[in-house]
Amino acid sequence: MNRFLKAICILSCMLLPVLAEEEAQSEIVTFKPTDIKAPFIEQFTSSWDSRWEVSHSKKISETENDENLLQYNGKWAVEEPTVYKNIIGDKGLVVKSAAAHHAISAKFPEVIDNDGKTLVVQYEVKLQNELECGGAYLKLIKKQDEEYDPKKYNDKTPYVIMFGPDRCGSTNKVHFIFRHKNPLTGEYEEKHLESPPQAKIEKTTVLYTLIVRPDNSFEIKINNKTAKAGNLLEDFRPAVNPPKEINDPEDKKPEDWVDTAKIPDPEATKPDDWDEDAPEYIPDEDAVKPDDWLDDEPEMINDPEAEKPEDWDDEEDGEWVPVQIPNPKCESGNCGEWKRPMKKNPDFKGKWKAPLIDNPDYKGPWAPRKIPNPNYFEDNDPHNFEPMVAIGFELWTMQNQIMFDNIYIGHSEADAEEFANQTWAVKNKIEMIEYEKNSDKEKEEMLKGNEEGFKEKLGAFIEEFKKDPINTFKKNPIYGTIACVIVTFPFLSLLLVGRPKRKSLEELKKEEKVEDEDAEPKGEEAGETNNVEENVTSENLKQRTAAKEKEEEKEEEEKKEEEKKDE
Repeated sequence: MNRFLKAICILSCMLLPVLAEEEAQSEIVTFKPTDIKAPFIEQFTSSWDSRWEVSHSKKISETENDENLLQYNGKWAVEEPTVYKNIIGDKGLVVKSAAAHHAISAKFPEVIDNDGKTLVVQYEVKLQNELECGGAYLKLIKKQDEEYDPKKYNDKTPYVIMFGPDRCGSTNKVHFIFRHKNPLTGEYEEKHLESPPQAKIEKTTVLYTLIVRPDNSFEIKINNKTAKAGNLLEDFRPAVNPPKEINDPEDKKPEDWVDTAKIPDPEATKPDDWDEDAPEYIPDEDAVKPDDWLDDEPEMINDPEAEKPEDWDDEEDGEWVPVQIPNPKCESGNCGEWKRPMKKNPDFKGKWKAPLIDNPDYKGPWAPRKIPNPNYFEDNDPHNFEPMVAIGFELWTMQNQIMFDNIYIGHSEADAEEFANQTWAVKNKIEMIEYEKNSDKEKEEMLKGNEEGFKEKLGAFIEEFKKDPINTFKKNPIYGTIACVIVTFPFLSLLLVGRPKRKSLEELKKEEKVEDEDAEPKGEEAGETNNVEENVTSENLKQRTAAKEKEEEKEEEEKKEEEKKDE
């Protein structure tokens, strides 16, 4: 452990100036549009409203008739973040209304055709007001015969891919759903990713990336780290391709089919001593009635303090009866008729049943025969998504202030990564510095003496430091500095103050003598001290005197032994 603390100390001396310089630089980072090209890139510059249009439609529901509840009345705005501000002048699309339906979309400059290509969908989500119940996912809208109209965008608008975080209650996941067309029937079916990764619910900017490759493999990244990977043909339900064979719907189970594996032994007979009528419980004959049992005492009695109301009229109100209260003599429960407690009957056997044996006529479980699936098809290229004409956010959320920014939709993994390095990576560095500054909880733990929480986080820091020293220190410079102090403080103390001088035996004796003198009561204090205190003090002095005498005797013996050795 010490060597890691020393390594942290050395690294802190090297990186603290660098971090300080980075922090100074982070304060003056200003927004600059990217020069990366793609089928669709959105940074919500001043011309954003020429591309994005709010829907004037409403949700389509068969169960809800209230127009106000179905209307997309949620407000949108393009603005800079309100928490963890990062790049000066960098704006994003923000959900402004809580507990409302929102819908907005933007047409692509050209239709995106993904036939035989890699598809990369990447965007930033910043939950400035956190997220307890709501969605923050996007949809890539399918090209149709008629021209796409953003004003008519709603929940029934056909999409190709739905991707992004969603949370409500215990549900917390990153959706990846694609709609697949059945080549035989022409019908569409949603394919949902099994075991999707969890979304990151935090106020800092989170980067979500989806990559689908021509070999049908896919990868979901969160903050540039792989959170889920798999295959379109293996990890989605319902599966893309139906089974080759299905159960024959015309096949019926034969009437003489025996699928009972065990049967009662027909040759078994009930033993002669088997008593089916014997009760399961019988009175305990060994039980004895307690001596204090009151057989004639009722459990409830009239309240002796109850009085008949003065305005009580027996003719109109009936006979007045005092309120009943629990009998104080029966608090132990030993009142009324005494009955023997019941106990388990040792002779109880219950109803006799013949033991089970293997059924000689058993044929096994019946299943219908398999026949070729008339609806079978095989699509080995589900990655060839249908052409896409627009991107849309169609959401319902209880929280507002959800920010979207730096959207990339294209075919180059390298360009998407470089775009993230130019945008999200810069934001993340600034936000992490701000996060450390405002880490009030950690500061309170240290100030209030919450040693357990502090030790736990310091230990976690050291473990992470072993794996990735530089990035761990950059992320948590506070703990790196503390670890450095732990190592250097004892060393500096030794240099400045020196090693404490050991006291001689004579000095220790003198100190003991002073302590003994201080312990003795003098003058008026002696007269005020009670007898018990005097006895205790006197006894302590006797014990100390005896201990000193033994120590002196031991020293004398040691001196004599040394003299004998010298002779």
